[in-house]
Parts: sequence; structure tokens; C-alpha cells
Amino acid sequence: MASKQTPKPKASAKSAPQTTASPDSQSKAPAIDIGIPEDERRKIAQSLSVFLADAYTLYLKTHNFHWNVTGPMFNALHNMFEEQYTEQWNALDDVAERIRALGYNAPGSYAEFIELTSIKEEPGLDKAPDWREMVRQLVEGNEAVCRSARQALEVADDGDDDPTEDLLIQRLQTHEKYAWMLRSLLQ
Repeated sequence: MASKQTPKPKASAKSAPQTTASPDSQSKAPAIDIGIPEDERRKIAQSLSVFLADAYTLYLKTHNFHWNVTGPMFNALHNMFEEQYTEQWNALDDVAERIRALGYNAPGSYAEFIELTSIKEEPGLDKAPDWREMVRQLVEGNEAVCRSARQALEVADDGDDDPTEDLLIQRLQTHEKYAWMLRSLLQ
């Protein structure tokens, strides 16, 4: 039994042309025009990148200490550290997205964070400090994040970048509170 083949339709003047768009012909994203000059956006993104690196390093240290805390303050600190690192994790995304909104890539690798951060990394595994040293380091870390937030806030203010200022003010309030709460444990 022979199968019947359907004849292919012939192209006519009325049929749509078959074209493949070249990369050059595709439209590019429009230039960023949010009312902040490119040079100012670059400075703001750079200062936010330093802030993000400090905030990420503090997040990682807080999470590390949550896992490794021991001693008579275990339960209270384990829970406190978890609350703090969870809040910090969610805030990191807002900072990175603000850098992207300004037209720049956010740092996202350990190598970039190590290069940008002012916070000393904790060696980990076999060298976990006692709970008092953990708290002391987290006080210092939160204070370092506050300092980098203030520096970035100054740059954002110079660039008339209200959304970045608002974001940084919120982060300052949070990290100043964390530093105070942790410092109180050592008094």
C-alpha cells in the first residue's frame, strides 16, 4: 500500500517572508535614564558593592556561629543568630537588586566579596571561638556594616539617589540595633 504525501504549499507573494533576525537588528535595551547621571550611578553602585560584601560576609559569619555556638548561652544565641541571619539574607537581595537597577552587575562570588569586604572571615571548622568571642565578632561585624552603609549613604546623597538612601537607612537601623543587642550580652 502506497502512502500518499501531502504536497508542500508553494510560496506566494502573499506569504510571510522567512527571516532570521541578526543580533545587530534586534533592539537593545534603552539607555538608563532614571535622573541620575551615569558617573553618579557608577559611584553609587561601587559603594553599594562594598556594603553588599560587608553585609554578605557578616551574614555568612552569623550563620556559621548559629551552627557552631556552644555553652550556657546556646539556646538563646542559636535562636538570635538564626533570626539575624535570616533577616540579613533577605536584605542582601534588595541591595544586589538596587545595584542592578543602577545599571551595574552586583558582586556575587566569594572572590569578589573577599576583595571588597572589611570584615575578617572566621576560619571555621576546628577553630570555632567560644560564645563570647562569637558575640564580640558579630558586634564588630555589625558596626563595620554600619560604617560601610554610612559611606554608601554619603555617596547616594551626593548623587541625589533617594531610593538607595532609603534602603541604606533601613539597613543602618537594623545593624545598629543588632550591634546594641549583641553588645548588651557582653556587659
